Amino acid sequence: MKPEPAGGSMLLLLLLPLLLATVQTRTGAVPVTRPHSVSLDTREYHMAMFKSLSPQELQAFKTAKDALEERLLLKDTRCSSRLFPRTWDLRQLQVWERPVALQAELALTLKVLGNVTDPALEDVLEQPLRTLSHIHSQLQPCVPVVPTAGPRPCSRRLSHWLERLNQATEKESPGCLQASVTFNLFRLLTRDLRCVARPDLCA
Repeated sequence: MKPEPAGGSMLLLLLLPLLLATVQTRTGAVPVTRPHSVSLDTREYHMAMFKSLSPQELQAFKTAKDALEERLLLKDTRCSSRLFPRTWDLRQLQVWERPVALQAELALTLKVLGNVTDPALEDVLEQPLRTLSHIHSQLQPCVPVVPTAGPRPCSRRLSHWLERLNQATEKESPGCLQASVTFNLFRLLTRDLRCVARPDLCA
């Protein structure tokens, strides 16, 4: 038997992809592709848009904060403890822990402000709540699963902060919760959010 010419093998190799594509088209088969993973740069890009809010957004938050503070003064709300102490600083956490802390901070703020039932505050809270919800949704892909063991467990400080925020709704009165998130609002927006959006500037 004579060996097949080398040119025939080369021609078969060149035609093979075309033959496979024809079979897939006629049978309706869909070629399998590997899922594309979201790169860290893409996630950082989504958060980078929040390194500074627009003047209109900041003014909406200031209006809401002033209205909330006035409401708290009228109710003479007094609290013995501070949910967000002066030592609350995301720079004290590992870089990967900061989005975790910010997510918990945002979630509690959204829950507390979303539960405000005063009709006079509905309009002033509408835009801030929409902005906070958008930030929270964009932050989600950046938040890793918090490990409890292994080579990179979360720090004791982060564990303490998360426990504090998770138990806040059970241990604090609604008035004190509103006071805490109101007084913490601009630190969240101008320090904590910026720390996650621009980790290179948060050292």
